[in-house]
Amino acid sequence: MSEPALLLKKVTKKFRTVTAVRDLSLEIMPGEIYGLIGPNGSGKTTTIKTIAGLYRQTKGTIEVNGLDVIRHPTRSKRGLGYIPDDPQAYDRLSGREFLEFVGQIFGMERGRRDERVAMLLDRYGLKDVAEGAFGQYSRGNRQKISILAALLHEPKLLLIDEPMIGLDPQSARITKEMLREFASAGGAILLSTHTLAVAEELCGRLGILKEGQLIEEGTVAELGRRANVGHGSLEDYYLALTA
Repeated sequence: MSEPALLLKKVTKKFRTVTAVRDLSLEIMPGEIYGLIGPNGSGKTTTIKTIAGLYRQTKGTIEVNGLDVIRHPTRSKRGLGYIPDDPQAYDRLSGREFLEFVGQIFGMERGRRDERVAMLLDRYGLKDVAEGAFGQYSRGNRQKISILAALLHEPKLLLIDEPMIGLDPQSARITKEMLREFASAGGAILLSTHTLAVAEELCGRLGILKEGQLIEEGTVAELGRRANVGHGSLEDYYLALTA
């Protein structure tokens, strides 16, 4: 049996007197797309940033591909890709230069890096756009480059905070295809979103956070049974369970 791509054991994150995440335990296996949903301020972004190493948990254990993120910070980060809710890069670099830079950081062999950059840019039709400065990009194109940067080094785990913000319908469809392909190839995804239709379409399991705690977890069908509202959508179940 394979080990979890992501394992959280009773993770708590405090900011002075505020507890953003409380005793959170999660397990995501290779090949799985797991959705994290919840109201504003429920701890979704804090959870993802803590896993990514941008915050350090106050207590609890986080393992990425079997590696403790505190004991093995560099090795654990090599196995993950992170797509933030607000994509950032060096504004004076072109999109292509930024992707090449990311590849160098992850120690990719140049031939493989250039092959991956060309292939990924082609998925979105960004070959020409990628020659311009990142700082001049639209919100949607910044998001696309951020997604490609996270996929570039072929990680085993993707952390995604609101993946579809700024994307036009065609780009959103391409993004969903790439995420499904990633999972089908054995990658694991933790996806945080307020767009419940996206979560329902992509995710095999979902966790609902409220005030930093995991209050429900399961498939859409399982959440529906617990919500006890009859036949409905994930939105119906979510509203009933978080009321």
